[in-house]
Amino acid sequence: MKDKLSRFGVSLEGELLRRFDAFISKEGYSNRSQAIAGLIRKEFVSDAFEHGGQVAGAVTIVYDHHKREVVNKLLDIQHDHGTIIISAQHVHLDHDNCLEIVAVKGPGAKVKALADSLKSVKGVKHATLSVTGAGK
Repeated sequence: MKDKLSRFGVSLEGELLRRFDAFISKEGYSNRSQAIAGLIRKEFVSDAFEHGGQVAGAVTIVYDHHKREVVNKLLDIQHDHGTIIISAQHVHLDHDNCLEIVAVKGPGAKVKALADSLKSVKGVKHATLSVTGAGK
């Protein structure tokens, strides 16, 4: 069951409101309320991530599969973090490069530790971590 909507007033300086309206337009929000709610949710996700709360997300890495032992090291790290890994997808980008997308769900600190471990492997060219709320 959805909570009842609540209304409240917000006072902003003119320039800040103009910048906010430009942000709303650029991001495709249909109105200020939707944008404010999105920014609040984003902060809650950030707070959960920073303080060990549950998050979901993806670790995306690009690596040179010709580098010695890179594949085995990446697999070992994933096995060590199996409790937070939902799935992994492996894609061949070209003859030398592979893309690995690791879907995760768990405490922010564990998710960050996994991402940090994967990106530090010699042969990894690029890594990103993207997190969102875990559905709550």
